[in-house]
Order: sequence, then structure tokens, then C-alpha cells
Amino acid sequence: MTPTLFEKIALGLSGLTALAIGAAILFAPHAFYASYGITLGDDASLLSELRAPGAGLAGFGLLMLRGIWRQAIVPTAMAVALTVFIGFPAGRLVGLVVDGMPSGGILGALAVELVIAALCLAAFRRRLWHPAPGRAATQLTI
Repeated sequence: MTPTLFEKIALGLSGLTALAIGAAILFAPHAFYASYGITLGDDASLLSELRAPGAGLAGFGLLMLRGIWRQAIVPTAMAVALTVFIGFPAGRLVGLVVDGMPSGGILGALAVELVIAALCLAAFRRRLWHPAPGRAATQLTI
């Protein structure tokens, strides 16, 4: 099934966001976290633990963007976009409950992630809830 313009926009926005944030964490973790009011030290272990998921997030962003042009990976790109942009706000909401109120920057990130999650859910809804022609209703369509 060829992706619609709305699906391409959702993949593009989610992919660019994930790529930009992941690359910032990977290549400039001090500056990235300072924008949230978090000061990082020079602990190589901590920086490694931050850079590794940053690289993963950047890779996921590239996969989402690739889904715009490669029809064969559209379902994978959509699944990755939904996983990232539902997973991040879910983790932040757990943090709110368990740890208390974070900084305004973190709350802003939560809002952006929720908007992108809603956009992805709206864009991919036909694939999520309506099986493709020739597929059984029990088969996952993304």
C-alpha cells in the first residue's frame, strides 16, 4: 500500500525530530541537556550511557525518513515512529508520577512528543485498524 501524503508528513516530522534530538544527544550531550537545565559532568560512563540511546534515536529517525521513499519499509517506519513517540511520553508520564514535576523544558518535550504521537496515530489509523486487502483481520497490518 502506497503511503498517503498525510502518512509521509507524519513520517517526515517524526523522523526529523528523532534524528535531530538523537544527533544532538550523540554529538553535543552537554549542550542538549543544558537546554533542559541539566548539568552534565565529565564522567565518561554517564556520557556513554547518554550517547548510546542518542545514536539509536538518530538511527530510528533515519528509518522513519527512509519510509517516505521506500514503500517496502513503510510499515516498519510507521511501527518505529509509533514506538518512539508513544514510548517517550509514556516514560515521561511514569517519571511525573514516580519522581514529581520536572523542569519546564522537559514538560515542553512531553507536549511535543504527545503531539507527534497523536499525529502518527491519526496518520496511520487506517493501517492500524483496517486490514489491507487480502489480509486476515487477525494479521497486524503495520
